[in-house]
Amino acid sequence: METPQSAQINPDELAPEATTDKPKAGKSGEGKSLDAIFGVKLDVRVVLGRSRMPISELLDLTKGSVIELDRRIGEPVDIMINDRMVARGDLVRVQGDMLGVALREIVKDFITDV
Repeated sequence: METPQSAQINPDELAPEATTDKPKAGKSGEGKSLDAIFGVKLDVRVVLGRSRMPISELLDLTKGSVIELDRRIGEPVDIMINDRMVARGDLVRVQGDMLGVALREIVKDFITDV
């Protein structure tokens, strides 16, 4: 039985287009790569608070039932993007009777060094 011989492979021979299409560093390449993601929509949620209850209590809820949350009035709400907390803020009134959130702080763990 013969032992297989090792061969060296030149990456340029496998995918020459991969090495020639790399964006160049500088201002001209940065704008093009970011333009592609600006239109991506993300799921943004504002969490007022949380509560845990047994299934039996959940099934007993009716119209007018009150669910006690783990937050007090005036405490900041959590701003979540794709199930990850990115900021905290205060509820504010905007445009008549609509609600909004005034950002109070950006969560440092959300911003990563690139």
